[in-house]
Amino acid sequence: MSRQPRQNRDPIGLALSSMTRLASSPWLDRLGMRTPVEKAAYQGTKAGFRTLSLAAREVSRVSSWLPRNKLPNRQSQDLFDLSLDEDQTIIVDTLQRLAADVLRPAAAEADEAAAMPARVFEAANELGLALYAIPEPFGGVAEYQSPVNSVLIAEQLAYGDMGLALALLAPFGVAQAITQWGTGAQQSSFLPLFCEADAPIATIAVDEPTPLFDPRQLQTHARRSNDGFELTGSKSGVVLGEVSDLILVAAELEGLPRLFLVPGGVDGLHRTADPGMGLRAAQLARLDFDRVALPKEALLGDDTFDYDNFLDRASLMRCGLAIGTAQAVLDYVISYCNERTAFGEPISHRQSVAFMISNMAIETDSMRLLTWRAASRAESGMSWHREASLARLLCNEKAMETGTQGVQLLGGHGFVKEHPVERWYRDLRSVAVHFGGAHA
Repeated sequence: MSRQPRQNRDPIGLALSSMTRLASSPWLDRLGMRTPVEKAAYQGTKAGFRTLSLAAREVSRVSSWLPRNKLPNRQSQDLFDLSLDEDQTIIVDTLQRLAADVLRPAAAEADEAAAMPARVFEAANELGLALYAIPEPFGGVAEYQSPVNSVLIAEQLAYGDMGLALALLAPFGVAQAITQWGTGAQQSSFLPLFCEADAPIATIAVDEPTPLFDPRQLQTHARRSNDGFELTGSKSGVVLGEVSDLILVAAELEGLPRLFLVPGGVDGLHRTADPGMGLRAAQLARLDFDRVALPKEALLGDDTFDYDNFLDRASLMRCGLAIGTAQAVLDYVISYCNERTAFGEPISHRQSVAFMISNMAIETDSMRLLTWRAASRAESGMSWHREASLARLLCNEKAMETGTQGVQLLGGHGFVKEHPVERWYRDLRSVAVHFGGAHA
């Protein structure tokens, strides 16, 4: 089923469509997942939106290229307001239902299979998340840059499961980057594709398999060639890396970090699974680029591209994911400690337990406030690098601490897969060691 026209794709329409069209899309057939083995939805599939299809559709759009359309900042407010507007409330309510009804029930299965079930992608796809990253002229609903909306989306999805959230946000992140920095030709070529029912699977590749990886000191290099560029290097921990149709790759070009739009099936690209202790549902992969030839149009944007700003936006999304998962841990242990009895009373009555839960709540709200403040300043066009750095630093530390305390409060139950806290602990460990894969 094709998407509704732009005038019918308001936030309310997006929310209602998610309830009525979960089973009607061609995605299951495209992924070859009509059989009961949905848990291996993406792994090994050859169906879907492939490189040749992507190239053909790009050519067909050349004649209708639009001028570059950069979203404006939202009007600055005098006060830091924590209340959500009507559209944001709808986004949060809709994604809360998705997290509770779809992501949370599928999370254990996805973690075990190290793959996202097709039904999860299908349910999320019907919400049209990418539309919130794309300006109206290209088929989206975005009227201004909204890092706040991006953080809210990440937080609500991660409340269901961080690994699934990362996989669902990967195309959203690519669309955001193209909207923010892409040339007019790149925007008109790629952005409309994300607004269609058969949108490409896209992802971002920043992290590299090097000790003490610094995203500003990239070992993946691009050099100019007669026809464009030649890309060499490796990336690790790439979300949906084995199955993505379009990959936004960070590489050093003439001493400066830049981003390149790389088709998933290009010659010289080798993709292998790269599973870790957490984020298994995100289907992490290693990508090796062996002198991959790219056209000149593959370089994202122009000389106005701001790599530091790109990294700061990625940090905000990582913070949003950390907050959502930390909140899930907190809510779960509160319920558990209120129901678990020892010596005739709930263990939450013991001061040591109550104090630990209180500290978890304080740190979770601290992470949220710092992140929302950074996102709000970014949205208003104010300086926000300092705030983003502080938020990321706090989330790196407190996300891991929250996961550890969650396991500790459950005792032996925190170590077994019967309870989701052990999975959340493994996922939260990634916040401080992974950098790329998300964008705001």
